[in-house]
Amino acid sequence: MQNMMIHAVIKMIEGNLSQLYNPEEIKSFTALLFEHLLGLSRLKVHLQKHEQIPDAKLIEFKEIVDRLKNFEPIQYILGETEFYELRFKVCPAVLIPRPETEELVDWILKDHPDGRYNVLDIGTGSGCIPIALAKNRPNFMVEGWDISEEALKIARGNAELNEVKVNFAIVDLLKWREIPTTKMYDLILSNPPYVTRSEQSTMLPNVTDYEPHLALFVPDNDPLIFYREIADFASSHLNPGGCLYFEINEKSGDELVSLLNIKKFGNIQMRKDINGRDRMIKCGLLAGDREPVVGGR
Repeated sequence: MQNMMIHAVIKMIEGNLSQLYNPEEIKSFTALLFEHLLGLSRLKVHLQKHEQIPDAKLIEFKEIVDRLKNFEPIQYILGETEFYELRFKVCPAVLIPRPETEELVDWILKDHPDGRYNVLDIGTGSGCIPIALAKNRPNFMVEGWDISEEALKIARGNAELNEVKVNFAIVDLLKWREIPTTKMYDLILSNPPYVTRSEQSTMLPNVTDYEPHLALFVPDNDPLIFYREIADFASSHLNPGGCLYFEINEKSGDELVSLLNIKKFGNIQMRKDINGRDRMIKCGLLAGDREPVVGGR
């Protein structure tokens, strides 16, 4: 294989992907590949565009481009991504952290600039939410639950990578009543599965073909199943004055507000994301409506 200059490799990437991705995505892929494979920033790529790339690296570029042509997410290909200015390892066992979830983290951090809080993230996946909170609020005592042991292995590695302490545990949320705990929390948060199966046909293949369906989809006949269970759990495990935070499906916002009202939560706030979509909810349990905490629950 003949060596190619950097500018020629850029043309190769663009030529292979131009019919599949928009120009901004291709620019992002290109920058990530040069940073990952050669340690070159965007500026150095520009300044060194006439330098040659060794055959071994050229083979890696072409292999990754072939995977991108099959719509495999760049984050899974590289095995890592960035979330709230932190580095996270990712693989197909966990969802790729989204910018909308960064907005949820930012909301929580701005609401709680100091103090010691017991915090629980339900459905933690890669651990991006609790790790970002622990990194920015060292006084938080943070836990993360997930049903997937493989996901928790990634999450534990990410906590070590980012030098924070998060207690992760394998828990099936739908069986929370069987958990023998009376522990109380100040903040309970979750980005649970919320995409209905009927919405799957409208989604891109880089999501449906590669990301874990267990963390994505809910039945059409019960789209709020996880929100309902978390609300029930919070009714008996949220401290007075505590808060419940959710990332939500934009189509289910009003229905979820109604559910939370029925479950005796108040001060409900719904926020839009940067794209103007209803994406986050915050609420608290109304005084006098708390269920007693019973051992074995």
